[in-house]
Amino acid sequence: MNSINPLLNPRSVAVIGASTRSFRAGNIVMKNLLQGGFDGAIMPVTPRYPSVCGVLAYKTVLDLPLVPDIAILCTHASRNLQLFSQLAEKGVSCVIVLSADMYSEDAQQHEIQQQCLTIAKQAGIRVLGPNSLGIILPWIHFNGSFSPVNALKGHIAFISQSAAVCTTILDWANDKQIGFSAFISLGNACDIDFADLLDSLSIDKHTHAILLYVDTIKDARRFLSAARAASRNRRILVLKGGRTAAGRKAAKIHTGGEDTLDIIYDSAIRRTGMLRVNNTHELFAAVETLTHAVPLQGERLAIITNGGGPAIMAVDTLLERGGKLAQLNPTVYQQLDQCLPRSWSQNNPIDIVGDADHIRYVNALKAVLDSDDIDAILIMHSPSAIAHSEQTAMAIVEVIKTHPRARRFNILTNWSGELTARPARHIFTQAGIPTYRTPESAVVAFMHLVEFRRNQKQLMETPTTTELVTASEINSAKAWIAEHLSEQESVHIDTHQIGTFLKCFHFNVLPTWIASDSSEAVHIAETIGYPVAVKLRSPDISHKSDVQGVMLNLRNRNEVANAAQSILDRTQLSYPAARVYGLLVQAMAKLA
Repeated sequence: MNSINPLLNPRSVAVIGASTRSFRAGNIVMKNLLQGGFDGAIMPVTPRYPSVCGVLAYKTVLDLPLVPDIAILCTHASRNLQLFSQLAEKGVSCVIVLSADMYSEDAQQHEIQQQCLTIAKQAGIRVLGPNSLGIILPWIHFNGSFSPVNALKGHIAFISQSAAVCTTILDWANDKQIGFSAFISLGNACDIDFADLLDSLSIDKHTHAILLYVDTIKDARRFLSAARAASRNRRILVLKGGRTAAGRKAAKIHTGGEDTLDIIYDSAIRRTGMLRVNNTHELFAAVETLTHAVPLQGERLAIITNGGGPAIMAVDTLLERGGKLAQLNPTVYQQLDQCLPRSWSQNNPIDIVGDADHIRYVNALKAVLDSDDIDAILIMHSPSAIAHSEQTAMAIVEVIKTHPRARRFNILTNWSGELTARPARHIFTQAGIPTYRTPESAVVAFMHLVEFRRNQKQLMETPTTTELVTASEINSAKAWIAEHLSEQESVHIDTHQIGTFLKCFHFNVLPTWIASDSSEAVHIAETIGYPVAVKLRSPDISHKSDVQGVMLNLRNRNEVANAAQSILDRTQLSYPAARVYGLLVQAMAKLA
């Protein structure tokens, strides 16, 4: 397969279908190229006009005075077959196709896209698209797209199958002053795909992190291979659409590809050392964190706050996602006692009380920065008449800039509110300190760092030597299959049933107990020890998340009783006809 280097480092570009008419793709692309400041050759191609945007135009591709590195097709799909033939004859190496209608058929009832791709393969042309927004390369001032806004220079590469997601991310990033090394819209990805771009961007000097928006993956083996290799060099985040059956159907219509269960994508993303985010809001938070964060040294989080309620919400989110709250050592307690009122929380979260001014924030932060038992710090602020929002933000920025140990920590901030908090958040953004609107989004951003760190450890794991499975174990597995599986199309196997089968092949599984009601679940939890997980047991509800049927990290009898009864109540309300066989209770797995 030919290199895509000309696509990522072009010195010349031809705009096929260039236009003088406003709001036409050929006009927007020309203006973006010229206004972006690209210093290579820009050559409009159109038989209609002698010039476009003040640049001499050429009637056909064959009339071009030199072979462009990239040709951008801003034309209707019906013209593209003839244009591909001309581009092949000219020797163009890369083509970007903006057309969204390449699946339409010509008079011979053949898809135009497939015919164009056949010509491209024969001529060694690499194709980005169709249905692409184009490509933006800020470090060489190249904006070969019809995006309404340009991208700033930065160190994040963004690759998306959706043009709408591209423009949304770009608009948000410009507001946050976050830049990119490359901004690439794959469209339907008939040729150039994620794997090609991951291979190239993972060794690009301007790219420190890579963000992917994925609808579907067409070549899973190539993608996983490229992702594993790229993850060793760059941080990679994935926003995967199509988590539900209806979403997968919509994704297939949007960009093609196979209908693959979301859990398979989830496992693959985790094992290849990438990090998955669940929605656009999380993606924004992850970009904010990755842009400014230093590599995470550990997972212990300390929280400094002037409000107990927001801190409680932060702690709940942290523990629900499997995070760790730092345990403060006696030295930190002594330092905090000296600078805080007697009514401070005496615990982590460090509640410095609602009347805290900027000096109290500074003293508390300095005490925490002197600790060796903390890896990350979340500083929270709720609107206060005492602690002026902007003054407090500036004081904290000054401490972070001057304290000799500050660079050892990941420091995040949450300034809640809008009117009074927005200028303070801007101060943190300008200082390169991640900042968030809500306690939950700040903690989720921190957990992105934690989950990425865990995924990287999995990526670097060396598989252990495969243990032999004995004949007796194989016979036991066959006997289990004969006992539990029939010739029916679908058989529901419970967690506690499949455990016996998995043990035949040396898989470690958690012991599982069955409870008929909430009181029995409490009794089991008290017997096996906390924390525990409680899960719905019903063959009629495949996705337990539909009724919040899985509750994790339950730490005492009250939490277990409430969670168990709530699961049963929600199930009865949402699925009154479903068969419910009680609940499963398991001890939470201990993560290394």
